[in-house]
Amino acid sequence: MFEAEVEMRRTFKFLLRPTARQVGSLSACLEDHRTLYNAALEHRRTAYRSAGAVVRYGDQSAELKDIRAADPDGQGRWSFSSQQATLRRLDLAFAAFFRRLRSGQNPGHPRFRGRGRFDTVTWPKDGDGCRWDSQPRHPTATFVRLLGVGHVRVHRHRPVAGTIKTISVKREGTRWYVVLSCDDVPTEPAASTGTAIGIDMGVASLATTSDGDHVPNPRPLAASARRLSNAQRALDRTSPGSNRRRKAARRVAALHAKVRRQRLDHAHKAAIALVREHDVIVHEDLRIANMTRSARGTAEVPGSKVAQKTGLDRSILDAGWGVFLTVLAHKAESAGRELSAVNPAGTSRSCAACGHSAADNRLSQAVFRCRACGHVAHADVNAAVNILRAGLALREAAQAAQREAASARKRRSHNPPHRTRN
Repeated sequence: MFEAEVEMRRTFKFLLRPTARQVGSLSACLEDHRTLYNAALEHRRTAYRSAGAVVRYGDQSAELKDIRAADPDGQGRWSFSSQQATLRRLDLAFAAFFRRLRSGQNPGHPRFRGRGRFDTVTWPKDGDGCRWDSQPRHPTATFVRLLGVGHVRVHRHRPVAGTIKTISVKREGTRWYVVLSCDDVPTEPAASTGTAIGIDMGVASLATTSDGDHVPNPRPLAASARRLSNAQRALDRTSPGSNRRRKAARRVAALHAKVRRQRLDHAHKAAIALVREHDVIVHEDLRIANMTRSARGTAEVPGSKVAQKTGLDRSILDAGWGVFLTVLAHKAESAGRELSAVNPAGTSRSCAACGHSAADNRLSQAVFRCRACGHVAHADVNAAVNILRAGLALREAAQAAQREAASARKRRSHNPPHRTRN
């Protein structure tokens, strides 16, 4: 269990309420940082191709002063530290590229960012080109001050905890958000309930617990499928570069953003309900990227049942297993709950009553009947019980190992090794 004094790093995301003028300034700030990123990337590529020279972050950061002096109404308008953060972002992209190259992977080279591929500007320190809660005496509203933009109103729906380290502004469609990264955020331990739960992830239900409860799966993508299909067809009928195409693209993006927000909202509500009610939560250790890999195959070796696999992949991604498990992990840590993941192999075909494992134990998606003992249960509940038992067994083994290690340390402290004289 986590102790009350444990402190974490957390991010707080709030919607911005900029004026029309501030929207123009924010867009210009984003565009100038995108231009700086692309120019720095071209600088590195040209230097390596022409002379085999490697340009690093320190070299490009040293040139910022001259760049700002040469363009006072452009690059010179913005915070120096935010531009350094943009150059550091490019440096991290190259570091990741070389790391993948050394490990034998097939890495993609850092690419130039188009207008729709650069959506975040970061200020690495509160007070250096930005200021959170810049008008603390205002009785009803919160503002963030950004150099070159002004005091932008913030829709702060919850308090901020910890020490603010970095401040970022992000554009999502037509919305603007401020993201605070905070250190030393204290945990908020929940009252102990003395219960443990196992959860089985699914498509019919987002999750099924070992107690027999089913967390509903709202399927936000399926619910918006008709509107998305109509919006996508309208986009396909427009001409590239036209105003109608830009409007249609914004419509498609807005619908996808709404689906994403709906999925995240449901994940938060479902996760906090589990965390409040149980001290120990055990879930499957899922490899979602592998599970949703395409079954299309190649021209020489085509895949089988591609349409069925595609439909299943779409349902898994629409359910948002990864989003839910990520949110659950964060909330469990904040509440001082114990969360563990177990290998799901065999949990859906093994009987929770007698342990008999066979593929034909599971008669359908929802019905489980053991061929050995006749035990009948909901298939997902049976799997959740097996997951809980596996997690508790791992927990007991880990606790036994810790006790043995503590005993060994105690014995060594009471019986120090004797030294012999030469």
